[in-house]
Amino acid sequence: MILPNKLNRGVSAIALGLALTALTSGVAMAQDASTAPVEEAPVEGEIVVSGIRGAINNSVQAKKNNTSIVEVVSSEDIGKLPDLSIAESLSRLPGLATQRLDGRANVVSIRGLAPDFTTTLLNGREQVSASNNRGVELDQYPSELLNGAIVYKTPDASLIGQAIGGTIDMRTVRPLAYGKRAIAAGARFEINDLGKLNPDISNKGYRANISYIDQNADGTLGWAIGYARMQSPTAEERFNAWGYPEATDGTNTAFVIGGAKPYVKSNELKRDGVMAVVEWEPSDKFHTTIDGYWSKLKDEQRLRGIEFPLFWGNSTLQPGFTVEDGLVTKGVWTGTEAVMRNDVVHRDSTIVAGGWNAQFKPNEKLTLELDLGYSRIKKTEENLEIYLGTGRGQGVGARETALGFEMRPNGGIMFDPSLDYADPNLFVITDPQGWNSCGGAVPNCQDGFVNTPRVKDQLKSLRLQATQEFDGVISSLRVGANYSDRKKSLDDRGFVLTSKNYPADTAVPADYLYDPVSLDFIGIPGMVAFDSWRFYNDGNYNLTDGAGFDPARVFNDYTIREKVLTGFVQANFNADAGRTPIRGNVGVQIVHSDQTGSSFYAQVVGGVTQSTPVTDGAKYTDILPSMNLSVEFADNTFLRFGAARVLARARMDQLKPGGGVNFDTSKRDNTDVNASPWSLDLGNAKLRPLMADTVDVGLEKYFGQGGYVSIGGFYKYLENYIYRQVNPFDFADFEVPDGGTVGTREGLTKQWLNGNAGRVYGAEASFSLPFANLTQSLDGFGVLGSASYTKSRVREGTEDAISMPGLSKWVINGTAYFEKDGFQVRASGRYRSKFLAEVSTISLARDMFMAKSEFVVDAQVGYTFQSGALEGLGILLQASNLTNEPFVTYYNNDPRQIRDYQNYGRNFMAGITYKF
Repeated sequence: MILPNKLNRGVSAIALGLALTALTSGVAMAQDASTAPVEEAPVEGEIVVSGIRGAINNSVQAKKNNTSIVEVVSSEDIGKLPDLSIAESLSRLPGLATQRLDGRANVVSIRGLAPDFTTTLLNGREQVSASNNRGVELDQYPSELLNGAIVYKTPDASLIGQAIGGTIDMRTVRPLAYGKRAIAAGARFEINDLGKLNPDISNKGYRANISYIDQNADGTLGWAIGYARMQSPTAEERFNAWGYPEATDGTNTAFVIGGAKPYVKSNELKRDGVMAVVEWEPSDKFHTTIDGYWSKLKDEQRLRGIEFPLFWGNSTLQPGFTVEDGLVTKGVWTGTEAVMRNDVVHRDSTIVAGGWNAQFKPNEKLTLELDLGYSRIKKTEENLEIYLGTGRGQGVGARETALGFEMRPNGGIMFDPSLDYADPNLFVITDPQGWNSCGGAVPNCQDGFVNTPRVKDQLKSLRLQATQEFDGVISSLRVGANYSDRKKSLDDRGFVLTSKNYPADTAVPADYLYDPVSLDFIGIPGMVAFDSWRFYNDGNYNLTDGAGFDPARVFNDYTIREKVLTGFVQANFNADAGRTPIRGNVGVQIVHSDQTGSSFYAQVVGGVTQSTPVTDGAKYTDILPSMNLSVEFADNTFLRFGAARVLARARMDQLKPGGGVNFDTSKRDNTDVNASPWSLDLGNAKLRPLMADTVDVGLEKYFGQGGYVSIGGFYKYLENYIYRQVNPFDFADFEVPDGGTVGTREGLTKQWLNGNAGRVYGAEASFSLPFANLTQSLDGFGVLGSASYTKSRVREGTEDAISMPGLSKWVINGTAYFEKDGFQVRASGRYRSKFLAEVSTISLARDMFMAKSEFVVDAQVGYTFQSGALEGLGILLQASNLTNEPFVTYYNNDPRQIRDYQNYGRNFMAGITYKF
C-alpha cells in the first residue's frame, strides 16, 4: 500500500525525536512555568506553560476557537518562533509545503496549489512580493520579529485577501495583549558542513536579535520594538543538465546528456529587520494601533563551474557507450570546448510595510473600524557571468581529446577530462562558443553577460467596517469595504560583456587569481578561479545592451496596475440546537477589479529590435459568497463545514499585453496559416482571475492541554484555468524583418487565456499528543504529526491532465519533543512527494520542471536556566537538513534524466538567548 510507505518517512522524524529526548528524560521531574502564553495574560492562580508546549497550546486553542478551518503557528516566546524562518514553521502545518531556494525554505504551497494561488498578509494587510509574480518570498521576514501566523483554509466574507490555496496572515506582537514588560535577546553562530567551496564567501555566519515590549502603568499605552540581524551562509554543489537528446551509434539509440553546467555555489545572505508597534487604548470606547515593519535583504553569491556543450556543441559521442533502459549512462565525448564560469550574483531587496488601525465604540454594541495599509518593495539584481576558454569562437583553441563521463545512481555525472582546467595559462578570458555577435556587428563578442532586472511593487489599502452585535441567534453583523491600489513593474535588462582587448584573448592577471577551486564532486580536481567581480568593476569590459538585438529584453518588461474595491457583509451566528452549540458565519464579497497592463510588442528588423508600446486592461465584478459552520456535537468535538467561491488573480507576467514577434524566413512563401512564417508569444491584460468553488469538511477532537486529532477533506472546482492557447493572429501591422515578400500576413499566436475547468481535491489528518494527557510520568514528552493527500484533474484544452504547479500528492510532517525543567529537545521531519517546481532558466526567466520527493530533518537541543543568577539564559544547539537532502528536478518524467541536482549540506547553529 502507498500510505504506509509514505508515512514511514514522516514517522521516522518522530522516532528520531524520541531517541533524542530519551537522552534527557531522566533529568527532570516537573515544571512550573509562570510565563504566560504569548499575547494571552494568565488568569489569576492559573498554571501555564511556555516554550514549545506553550506555543502548541496557543496554536491548538486558536485553531479550536476559530469558526473557519485554520492552521496556526505560535511563537514560543518573544522573538522565538519554533524554526529558523516563518517559511519553515509554516511548512510543518497540515497541507502546507515549501520549495527550497539555496537550501532555505522560500515559498509556500497550500493544498497542492502554487504560491501564486496563495495570498500573504501581515497583520491582516496584503503584502507585495520580491518575485516577478505574486508569490511572497517569506525569507524576507525574520522569524524573530513575528509572533506567529494563521493560515485560513476556508475564508469568511470579511477576510481581505482570499485565495484559492489559502491565506497566510503573519502577525507581530500586540503589547497590550502581551500584558507585561519583556526584553529578550539572542545570538547564534552558524556553519555549513560543505566547507568553504569558494574562496571569497565564508561558510560561517551568525544571527542576532533583540526585542522589547512594555506598557505604561495604567495599561492604556503599549509599545514594542524588535531588531533582527542575520548573516547566514549556504553552500551548494550543483549539477545542471541542458537536456537529453537522442543519440545513436548505428546499433543503439538512447537518450544522452546533451550538455552540462556543474558548479559550486556559495551564498552569504545578509538581512536586517525592524518591527515596531504602538498600541493605545485610553478607554473601552477607543483602541488604536500603529505598526511598522522594515527589512533589507542582501544576497551575495559566487558560482564557479564549467559548461560542457557536448551534444549541442561540436562534441562527438564515441561508439561503445553504455545504455541502460534507454539512457546512456557511460561514454566518452571528444572535441568538447568547455566554457569556464566565474559568476557573481548581487541581490538587494528592501521592504517597507505598515498600517494604522483605529476602532471606536459609540456604544456597547457597535464598533466602527478604520484601517490604512501600505506595503512596498524594491528589488535590484546584478547577475554577472564571466567566461574563460581556450580560444575565441568554436573550433579555436584546445579541445577535449577524451572527456569520459558516467552517470551516478543518486544524480549527477562524474567526468574524466583530458585537459587541466586549473591551468590559467590555458584558460583565458574569451568567448569560447561564439554565443553572440552583438546584433551581427561583432562576431564572437560575448566574453560575459550581466542581467540587471529591477522589480518594484507597491500596494496601498483603505478599509472601513462596522460591526453591530446582537443578543439573538445572529450574534453580530459586519459590513464594510476595502479599497486597494497595487502597481508592480519589472524592468528586465541584460548586457553583453566584451573584453576591451577584443578580439585578442586576455589572460587573467595574476593579482586577480585565487587558488584553484575544487570540482571534485564531478570528478574534476580544480578549475581556474579569480576575482571576477573586481575585474568587472575595474572597467575591463565594454557593455552592449541586449535589448538592441534580443526582443525578449523588451517584451519581458511590464507594469501592472490593479485597483480593487471589495464590499462585504457577514453575519456571525451562535446558537444552541438543543444542547449542541452551533457557531459560524455566512456572508458575501462583491469585488470590482480595474486592471491595466503595459508592455511592448518587440521584433528584430534589420538586426535591430523594434518595440511598440501596448496598453490594455479590463474591468469586471465578481460575487464571492462564503459560509463557515462549526457544530460541537459532543464535548470538545467539532464538525466543521466550509463553502466559498474564491479567486486567484492571474500571474503578473501573464497579464502583460505585449509579446515577441518571430519570423521564420524558411517559411516565407507559405500561405497556410498553420505553416506561416509568423508567430507570437503573447500575454493578456484582459485575463479574468481563476475562479473556484470550494467545499471543506472537518472533524476535530480536542483533549487535555494542547491535544487534538483532526481529519478532513476538501474539494475545489476550478472554473477557468489559465493556460496558453493557440489562435490565428493578423500580423499586418508588423514589418517583414528583411524587407522581402511574404506569402501571408496571418500567423499563429500562443496567448494566455482563460480555458477549461478542473478540480483539486484531497484529505488531511493531523494530531497533537502531549504525553502528559496519557500519564503524568511522561509529562514533557509529546508528538505532532500530519499527513495530506492531494490530487488534481486539470486539462489544458483536449490534452491529458496536467501536473499542477506546486502540487505534491503526499505531504507528511512529524515532530517529537521533550520540554521540562528548562530542558528542550525537538526533532522534526517534513516529506513531500514529487511536484512541479518553478525554477530559474536562461536570462533569469522562470519555468516549470518536475522535482523529486524530499525528506528534510531538523533538530534542536537546548536548556534555559530556571533560577539563580543565570535565570532566563538559554543555550541552544540547532541543525537543519540533517539528512543532507538534495533538491532534484528532472526531464521527460524520468527521474534518471536529472536537470538539477543541488546538494546543500547541513547547517549547524549554536547560540544563546536571554529574557528578562
